[in-house]
Amino acid sequence: MRALQNGWRLLAVAAAMSVASSLHAQTAPPEKKESSVTLYGGYRSGGSLTDANTGSSVNVRNDSSYALAVDIGLDRQTQVQLFYSHQQSALSSGTFAPTVNDFGLAIDYYHAGGTYFFEEVGAGGYVMAGFGATHMSPDRGDLNSETFLSGHIGMGFMLPLGKHVGLRFEARGYGTLVNNESSLFCSDNAGCVVAIKGDAMYQGEALAGLSIRF
Repeated sequence: MRALQNGWRLLAVAAAMSVASSLHAQTAPPEKKESSVTLYGGYRSGGSLTDANTGSSVNVRNDSSYALAVDIGLDRQTQVQLFYSHQQSALSSGTFAPTVNDFGLAIDYYHAGGTYFFEEVGAGGYVMAGFGATHMSPDRGDLNSETFLSGHIGMGFMLPLGKHVGLRFEARGYGTLVNNESSLFCSDNAGCVVAIKGDAMYQGEALAGLSIRF
């Protein structure tokens, strides 16, 4: 009889612990996840290639840029990021003909990646990385545009201005894989603007943005 009573006591204790655990799970606050949309203004520099025929540098002019990021929260420190950055610049070289030199060139990055906050999403320092494509488009309609694989890494700091607004300050570095010894920006009538050699083009960008957080 005593063994039966002890068994009932054990069952009662187990049931009480199960109910308490269930109540705690229901009342515990959910893990923080935060998403955001950020519009940036910035400045992008760098971007140098080598002319395959002369060995001279072909440079992308340093110029202003703007960007848009959509961050989707995964947990209290991590977000998935969709990122777009645009620069309206120009390509120049000492070997270009006067009619070609400094012709307009738009460079767009389309990347998917993520951000990781050191403490908690929405405040403080973080790092980011992404991969995707670089699209280069001359402003001359008779020239073909070019698309290459690319990636970026960077770091930033978010300053919260309230529950739903924040400021982001970032520095990003881009690497674009280009085809070694290939011709760029060609047309059927005028040929190609430049023949380049090399494996990659690198740019750096400083950005400041306003985030809408939710």
